[in-house]
Amino acid sequence: MRFKDYYQTLGIERSASAEDIKRAYRKLAHQYHPDVSKDPKSEEKFKEIAEAYATLKDPDKRKEYDSLGSRPAGASFTPPPDWQQHFGAGVSYFDDVDLADILSAFTSSRQGDGRGRRQGAIAGQDYGVTAPVTLEQVFHGGEIDIHANLPEQDQYGVTHHVPRTFRVTIPKGAAHGQRLRLPGKGGQGVNGGKSGDLYIELALEPHPLYRVSGRDLYLDLPLAPWEAVLGSTVEIPTLAGPVELNIRQGTAAGQRLRLPGRGLSASDGRAGDMYAVVQIEVPKTVSTEERALYEQLAAISSFNPRQHFDKGATK
Repeated sequence: MRFKDYYQTLGIERSASAEDIKRAYRKLAHQYHPDVSKDPKSEEKFKEIAEAYATLKDPDKRKEYDSLGSRPAGASFTPPPDWQQHFGAGVSYFDDVDLADILSAFTSSRQGDGRGRRQGAIAGQDYGVTAPVTLEQVFHGGEIDIHANLPEQDQYGVTHHVPRTFRVTIPKGAAHGQRLRLPGKGGQGVNGGKSGDLYIELALEPHPLYRVSGRDLYLDLPLAPWEAVLGSTVEIPTLAGPVELNIRQGTAAGQRLRLPGRGLSASDGRAGDMYAVVQIEVPKTVSTEERALYEQLAAISSFNPRQHFDKGATK
């Protein structure tokens, strides 16, 4: 087990008063808060400071910590026999246990053996994780694996964070930000208390083709100039598969072509719409023959897209 010098972490003497401990913590917590500090290791230091304060501010935990004596930070040491009576023989047991957790569990054990008041049943804490989902998963429904590191207590009351995987069903038509509840999959209860719940918040991932607005989908539809002028039938993708869309003669850029019921489903079964937003694309390069045809069109066409400029100038 590795020793942590909590007094050194807070920059105080072992004889420091409770007020000294609080004052040192507030100063360092402000200095190394990740939202304030520019130190690349600020988050790590902030956690160390919080851990030291959590032990030294509690009289019982501080007393047990002080009983370990003073030694260099990081030095290996064997807990005293009194500890092993509560947590089992064999120093190797402590190799994967955090000193803060063992102090907390030791104090709780002392309170339960007649030197303090035994706590009643305490419900476990609820936890939440964010799960990225694709538009296709939301549209069709399906299952995904959720990974979470959840706290669990061993037989000695020591807390360990254990990786867990859950298979979760994504309901068809689920929305961004929707929360799914897994009852009893959160933090363990204490003294027979009910386990907490695990909440899965769905986060819709950006899609390379579609934009989402509520239950409606928007798709940019590039058209060649002649398709917009002459009209055409083009194939476009939808989440349910490709469909053919009729383009009317004289279709303008920015026009929205509605495909009813091709959006995302709602909880009542009704679906939103899909809109194909027209964009006129011009070729970046043309052949000699194509250039000649464009020049011929320019010579004979009377179309003037800036005709309204003249009307505006005369007012």
